[in-house]
Amino acid sequence: MGIFDYFKSKSAPSSASVAKDRLQIIVAHERSKRHQPDYLPQMQQEIIDVIRKYVNIGNEDVQIQLDNTDDCSVLELNVTLPEQN
Repeated sequence: MGIFDYFKSKSAPSSASVAKDRLQIIVAHERSKRHQPDYLPQMQQEIIDVIRKYVNIGNEDVQIQLDNTDDCSVLELNVTLPEQN
């Protein structure tokens, strides 16, 4: 054991392992997008436009997810509405 080994932190993960974890998250996210229909982004924008007629929201306030099972598809829509005073 050298003198410099004594000062190394054993608890902090290496930057390589952090980068690997982040890359795995990105790859998983991209794979989930691959199976979505082409019309989903346009549908999301149209839903945002309709909601904006009544409430002031941003694009990041609406999340749409399509889940496919063997015999049906489920379209999940999550809208974060601003607090009303």
